[in-house]
Amino acid sequence: MDGNTIDPAGGCPVTHGGNTEVGNSVTKWWPRALNLDILHQHGARTNPMDPDYDHRKAVKALDFEAVKADVKALMTDSQDWWPADWGHYGGLMIRLAWHSAGSYRTGDGRGGAGSGNIRFAPLNSWPDNASLDKARRLLWPVKKKHGNALSWADLIILAGNMAYESMGLKTFGFGFGREDIWGPEQDVNWGAETEWLAPSENRYGDLDDTSTLYNPLAAVHMGLIYVNPEGVNGNPDPARTALHIRETFARMAMDDEETAALTCGGHTVGKAHGRGAVDAIGDAPEGCPVHMQGFGWENPGQEGKAANAFTSGIEGAWTQHPTQWDMGYFEYLFGYEWELKKSPAGAWQWEPVDMPEDIKPVDASDPSVRHNPMMTDADMAMKVDPIYKEICQKFLADPEYFADTFARAWFKLTHRDMGPKANYHGPDVPAEELIWQDPIPAGSTAYDVDAVKAKIAANGLTAAEMIATAWDSARTFRGSDKRGGANGARIRLTPQNGWVGNEPERLAKVLGILEPIAAETGASVADVIVLAGNVGLEQAIKTAGHNIAVPFAPGRGDATQAQTDADSFSVLEPLACGFRNWQKEEYAVAPEELMLDKAQLLGLTAAEMTVLVGGMRVLGTNHGDTKHGVFTDREGQLTSDFFVNLTDMSCSWHPAEDGTYEVRDRKTGAAKWTATSADLVFGSNSILRAYAEVYAQDDNAEKFVRDFVAAWTKVMNADRFDLVA
Repeated sequence: MDGNTIDPAGGCPVTHGGNTEVGNSVTKWWPRALNLDILHQHGARTNPMDPDYDHRKAVKALDFEAVKADVKALMTDSQDWWPADWGHYGGLMIRLAWHSAGSYRTGDGRGGAGSGNIRFAPLNSWPDNASLDKARRLLWPVKKKHGNALSWADLIILAGNMAYESMGLKTFGFGFGREDIWGPEQDVNWGAETEWLAPSENRYGDLDDTSTLYNPLAAVHMGLIYVNPEGVNGNPDPARTALHIRETFARMAMDDEETAALTCGGHTVGKAHGRGAVDAIGDAPEGCPVHMQGFGWENPGQEGKAANAFTSGIEGAWTQHPTQWDMGYFEYLFGYEWELKKSPAGAWQWEPVDMPEDIKPVDASDPSVRHNPMMTDADMAMKVDPIYKEICQKFLADPEYFADTFARAWFKLTHRDMGPKANYHGPDVPAEELIWQDPIPAGSTAYDVDAVKAKIAANGLTAAEMIATAWDSARTFRGSDKRGGANGARIRLTPQNGWVGNEPERLAKVLGILEPIAAETGASVADVIVLAGNVGLEQAIKTAGHNIAVPFAPGRGDATQAQTDADSFSVLEPLACGFRNWQKEEYAVAPEELMLDKAQLLGLTAAEMTVLVGGMRVLGTNHGDTKHGVFTDREGQLTSDFFVNLTDMSCSWHPAEDGTYEVRDRKTGAAKWTATSADLVFGSNSILRAYAEVYAQDDNAEKFVRDFVAAWTKVMNADRFDLVA
């Protein structure tokens, strides 16, 4: 076609594919561009709720008992369009809850059930989540009836609890309070693979050394929650599978006993589905044509029978009575020898040798027909691995102990990412305080804040020392699973007081001065640490010529070492801090990418990240007192000099041999400052530069201070769930 010829498709008023393809995105054209979208992915523009809607307030008014009754009734209220196994949806609902919660991993706290993310891609279309779209649609009448106060995130997990209760298990408890997101999560690294169920070697340094599974991943394949049920890479070997189970569940904060309890208790009810041919199954929900209305995995051979459904390709029940909580799983597993067989769909599974016909489970649709039960490779691992076997034998000998251990592990699995108990609501919240909830005693507000500030100001510490300590205490917060933060003052406890990123020597000096002030005044150490940071800020603001107070909310408590699971807190250790221009060592990703990830976990917007970095640089809070990015001759004053000098066109910027950069006078060539890429990205990235230019303007010096104080206060209060009505 010549330049004057118009393609007929060009007559369409929209770009073809432009609204459905990502091929022409900025990061597609320029892969090195920093993608700031993750800082705004769940902003107000994506949320359909009214601006003044407060979910924490709304959920408290929910009719909890009515919701529970409706969900429990649903379990046996079969609908023709999706038949229930043995007339009971319990197994399906447990799987929905399990797979919603099971994507959580401790490495970065992302995944999990806390936001209802299983409603969106990629999770809604993972191979491991086949047919869970039906489970959610079955719950829709309950959601529709109870409305906004009942989040999808809560309803999905509640469905699992009610399923277990309806089948005879006494659950440990339940907490309402999860709040839904309204679009896919862009910040979660599910793996680098470009195909579903790609070989496990793609995510391990050494497949035989399970500890080499790349962080922060926990699952062994792209598109799976845990391990391959047929064995490592689909090759049955229970002993080898056990090693991968142990690593995967450890990355979900589960020990061996909890892992065994969850595996066995999860398979005490329900069945796996693999009657049909794999190649006959339709596309996953996200890839289906519009007339499917979000339903995926169409099964043309189902014929309205539950027994003909297809999910994993493995086929059969684990127990004789799959709708009852009992000890049948262990009786089968340890009561028979098992041999490898292929399911009707061609998947590897284990089946019993010489099991009498009358104790086999009946067909899920036709009670006159019986089938062999089955075990996955993960189930056989419970029998083969000596540690798991010993635990399971203990369960078999004591059914009450098994039920209690499972109920507690299930509660942990489904609530792990909700944070402290302040986020739990409803009549079934357990009174018992669990260490994985990171308990913190209530703090006092009955002290004179101004008197404490006066004592802090007279203590001889520099503003930079106080600001850096407060920042280090608060920056551990992760919005992903609501852990960490300044509340609790765990920076003074093991392991945080020894972290390199916290500069232990400087930290010990500051705590040695602030802790006696807390003891003298009745304030918590946690409050005094934050208050000291505020005092330092107010000093820096005043010397810069402004009079702006830093807000403070008292009431933080001090956790004890006994309330702190040191191993669990080790995953919160900062390996880099772009805000203090430091990283522990060189990594495969750039410093600015690490900074972006941390900003997202802190709940910051791109503008808030920008203003905080610029302010922290001029305040002199760099780790180790390095001068990278300190673009000012007024260090210690809260000025906008970082942005003024970053955007100063009398400067030029040059790479140095050590991976840092020099900022030089353009005329003389003399070096003025040094910088890291975490500094210069605010001038090189077009979006961040737009923010930097705002703060570099002559008329925005005071706006910069106000915005810095607001962003600082947001970080200091990120874990103050007690402040929300």
